Amino acid sequence: MANNPLEQITIDLIDEDATSQLGIDLAMAMSKGCIIHLRGDLGAGKSTLARAFIRQMLNDPYVEVPSPTFSLVQPYVVENHANLEEVLHADLYRLSSGSEVGELGLTGSDETSVILIEWPENGVGFLSKPDLDFQFHMIEGPNGEDQRRVIIAGSELQIKALQRSVKIRTFLNQNWQTNIERRPLQGDASTRSYEFVSDGNERRILMNAPRQPDGPIIADGKPYSQIAHLAEDVSAFVGVGKILADAGLRVPSIYGQNLSEGFLLLEDLGSEVIIDANRHPIADRYLASAAMLADFHLKDCPREIMLDDGSKHIVPDYDRGAMLIEVDLLAKWYAPRFKGASLTQTEIKGFSAIWNKLIDSLATSEMKIAMRDFHSPNIIWREAEAGHQKVAVIDFQDAVIGPSAYDLASLAQDARVDISQELETRVVDHYCALRNEASGFDEARFRQDYAVMASLRATKILGIFVRLDERDQKPIYLKHLPRMQDYIKRSMNHPILRDYKKWYETVMEL
Repeated sequence: MANNPLEQITIDLIDEDATSQLGIDLAMAMSKGCIIHLRGDLGAGKSTLARAFIRQMLNDPYVEVPSPTFSLVQPYVVENHANLEEVLHADLYRLSSGSEVGELGLTGSDETSVILIEWPENGVGFLSKPDLDFQFHMIEGPNGEDQRRVIIAGSELQIKALQRSVKIRTFLNQNWQTNIERRPLQGDASTRSYEFVSDGNERRILMNAPRQPDGPIIADGKPYSQIAHLAEDVSAFVGVGKILADAGLRVPSIYGQNLSEGFLLLEDLGSEVIIDANRHPIADRYLASAAMLADFHLKDCPREIMLDDGSKHIVPDYDRGAMLIEVDLLAKWYAPRFKGASLTQTEIKGFSAIWNKLIDSLATSEMKIAMRDFHSPNIIWREAEAGHQKVAVIDFQDAVIGPSAYDLASLAQDARVDISQELETRVVDHYCALRNEASGFDEARFRQDYAVMASLRATKILGIFVRLDERDQKPIYLKHLPRMQDYIKRSMNHPILRDYKKWYETVMEL
């Protein structure tokens, strides 16, 4: 095998449809190039699995997939996949000599190619070791019918990915029906992944979020995710979703859940968003989103809620530890990249003192549930619905109890869309005007909190985008840096940020 250690699983396939379904689930597990060997007697299911795999990879259930018995190798171009560009389907049944393997381009794979090889035993000694090896056997079912058993061996990484995909299939079978279509859906910057799933009539969203902390232990025996209060399992999504729905917000309905495995089957709220086809903000929709927030912030929501499995979700406080570890991302990731060197101890000490003082200023702020990602990628526009239900939210599992200004800052300084100074002002003014209609709103204090939260968010995101590039090999986020650099300078115009502005201009811009 290409990687160690090796793992092995056994799957029984009751009929040809089950074999095809395994091919589909295998395709959904593919994240990078690999070599797959398919071994077994004639009629054991090798070609059936390969055909289903290729059709799934090509996103076309009707594409012709002829057996490459005579051509030996059939190439397919893969489009719209995050990492893969090609599938090579080989059948070595008629290979006269293993030495011919080199001429067929089957001696190795790269990160962008998947190589499926039937009858690999005819190329022994000349083929590279596979990442996954499928051994098909014909067995007798409980009623004497022919069934297939496949023993799959491979690298730990590949086997775990396939097992996860098969578990998703089981979850869909149990919570919807069999033969559900699966299509990848672009995820976010987190470790969660998503799929479009359909029965042919209705489309839903599958959230795949196995429980896991974000990164190694870094302080007080905790990883970054626990200190920053980021959701580590789907129970947070379920719990916060219930709280928001009870408060009148439009969130996805949950049709099925397995909290221990980390699977949710969600309502698909559609693809209409608050930006246009050219990624420009639609002003009226941003104003409507601000109005929804203003109404939401008038309500008192519980911070604890019981889940269906008897557990309880408690929305955590956005405390000093969480804020400090988030702004520290600028010092650890962004500053070395753009300053050309790590910060000095004096610079770090000044940075820490400034942010501790800014956090102190929030001690008597208005505290509400902050969703923490209330911006264009996570807001769905529902034109057919009424009032604030037009503004639907789909990402809120990292919610905390924090300054009410946080989510407005997320919206008015959208990290993924250029928001002009004029539109930002309109959004904030609209929110404040609506809040002023009710008693007890301290606008001056809110605007001060807004400046602090906007600056904190921009500081954090500058660090995150560099970390995504350097640690997670996701350079696509670097294109958003100029926007965040502009936002952070806007926020610094408020007097509360005078010291941070001086530090930033001295340390980061000289």
